[in-house]
Amino acid sequence: MTPTATIKGTARVASVAEIRAHFPALQRNHGGLPVAYFDGPGGTQVPRIVVEAMNDYMYHHNANTHWRYPTSIETDDAILHARECMADFIGASPNQVAFGANMTTLTFHLARALGWKWSKGDEVVITELDHHANVAPWRTLERERGIVIRSVPFDPRTGQLQWDALERAITSRTRLVAIGAASNALGTISDVRRACELARAAGALSFIDAVHYAPHVLVDVKMLGCDFLAFSSYKAYGPHIGILYGRLPLFEDLELPKLAPAPSEAPDRWETGTGNHEGMIGAGAAVEFMASLADGPDRRARLATVFAELHRRGQQLTEALWNGLSNVAGVELYGPPPTEPRTPTIVFTVSGLTTDEVAERLVDRGLFLSNGDFYAATVIERIGQVPGGVVRAGCACYTTEEEVERLIVGVRDLPR
Repeated sequence: MTPTATIKGTARVASVAEIRAHFPALQRNHGGLPVAYFDGPGGTQVPRIVVEAMNDYMYHHNANTHWRYPTSIETDDAILHARECMADFIGASPNQVAFGANMTTLTFHLARALGWKWSKGDEVVITELDHHANVAPWRTLERERGIVIRSVPFDPRTGQLQWDALERAITSRTRLVAIGAASNALGTISDVRRACELARAAGALSFIDAVHYAPHVLVDVKMLGCDFLAFSSYKAYGPHIGILYGRLPLFEDLELPKLAPAPSEAPDRWETGTGNHEGMIGAGAAVEFMASLADGPDRRARLATVFAELHRRGQQLTEALWNGLSNVAGVELYGPPPTEPRTPTIVFTVSGLTTDEVAERLVDRGLFLSNGDFYAATVIERIGQVPGGVVRAGCACYTTEEEVERLIVGVRDLPR
């Protein structure tokens, strides 16, 4: 049997080799070399169990919801199971979990619902560290409703949010603090619990973008104290579908754009039109996959064990990648070092080469990395890397030490 890791001597967590066996994409070769996927921050690879769950639904249970015949009832049951899985993933209840096209669409949906309750001159606090999916929906309210947007800067040298500026930005007119838990461009993990506490003390609501956070840190909405939180399953081994959490009774009471005959109860009221049933089921299967990597009394406990061990492994990979690239002449690294709270996502540039050239030349070594601004355009502007952006290397649950070493060598040997 393949060796497994343990936590505190008792909890069993699948080894990297065991995990990799679940991902058919890892069998791909390019130019005679095995492909190493470092593009997880833009979308991870998908385990076989997720695709099989979606196939099984489409082949054998496909129907619309809430009717009396067997496949419709089976669809209702499958969607409920997906909600239960996702609720365990974030520490919530199933009726607090809504699915949507993606995090961006759900955030626009939420912004409109909240904006209908606000008045001209009310304020929303955002940050420069955020992906624009947590910027543009609130900027829309600035144009449509006269809402005042206050943007909190970050320190380009450290990649850290300026907390004194955040505290000053929150006023008696603040209605919402919208903040990312982790930067998809720099890997920075921010203390969003603290931000939610500041919002609550001012009588404001809080929204967390957890898209880049949820694949690496087990979300606990109660501990975070947020009113709303959103992320996308495809960044955490699932299909292309988004998830929105809402605190009750807010989730039940907000006015929403909906068809009159559509359900009025949460969470169905948030899911405008017919949903992506197979995507919901795949998202639930992705959670089941993560939980299956460890032993434990229930799904949430198994997830906690898995995330603790994956964090440890990710930290080792981050340190190796950061230290290795730091020793390559001409490489500039951005964001917080491994000693600070961060995800296993590292961005860099190489002197004398555009980011397109770096990414294209690494492909020749079987190394798949993304480059650009990753829709975090303000971050890239603030660190002075417009227009080419940066090259991004993200580690996932299937990333190996050997792949990290291949990447370091590949960057070191780039022709310039």
